[in-house]
Amino acid sequence: MPKVAVVTGAGSGVGRATALLLAREGWVVALVGRREAMLQETIQLSGADGAAMLPLICDIGDPAEVVAMAERAAQLGDVEALVNSAGTNTAARSLAELSTAEYHRIVDTNMHGAYYCAQAFLPAMRKRGAGTIINIASIAVLRASTVAGVAYAMSKFGMAGLTQTINAEERQHGVRACAIYPGEINTPLLDQRPSPPPPKVRTHMLQPEDVARCAMLAIMLPPRAVVEELVVMPGEVGTL
Repeated sequence: MPKVAVVTGAGSGVGRATALLLAREGWVVALVGRREAMLQETIQLSGADGAAMLPLICDIGDPAEVVAMAERAAQLGDVEALVNSAGTNTAARSLAELSTAEYHRIVDTNMHGAYYCAQAFLPAMRKRGAGTIINIASIAVLRASTVAGVAYAMSKFGMAGLTQTINAEERQHGVRACAIYPGEINTPLLDQRPSPPPPKVRTHMLQPEDVARCAMLAIMLPPRAVVEELVVMPGEVGTL
């Protein structure tokens, strides 16, 4: 039977690239996102592989919606991989500008959403004795910066803690987690910056497909091996 994966943020960026790669490799993929039109676009981009994709509309910051989403995803079969790729930010992201409402919105999506999704799929993984959880974090986990902003950096630090805790508590049950720390990626999230980078600069950044391949690497490792943290940076030094 085909392997089943769940990818959040599957309507764009790294989530979309990861879903497309998984489908090309023969996986059945549950696409999770808030906007159905974007998920349908991912399915269209997958061509013939789109037949193995199921769009699931879900606000991962809402625990009740995550539980319902997980129940639907489980109908596809045993979920062997969860990729927490959904993420957001805001233009007014500095300590001096960030509103309380925007702080909670960012943390609810980036950190709480990853936790809710992990908790939704862990019981079945634990019972089965196998599963991989990929958390798409950020280089901001290692080096907080004004570019990322305080809420984004804090939320990604939380994803690192989630990853380490999963490995500490769940490896005895055959479940492993990997946190990927990418440098700047050319995704629509860049458009939320106060001053979005121009197209020429974006060509020198990591592309979503680069990070998707890192996720696939961690997923396809033998069960006895785990990459807990993976740092990936643009290869062209000095271009940013």
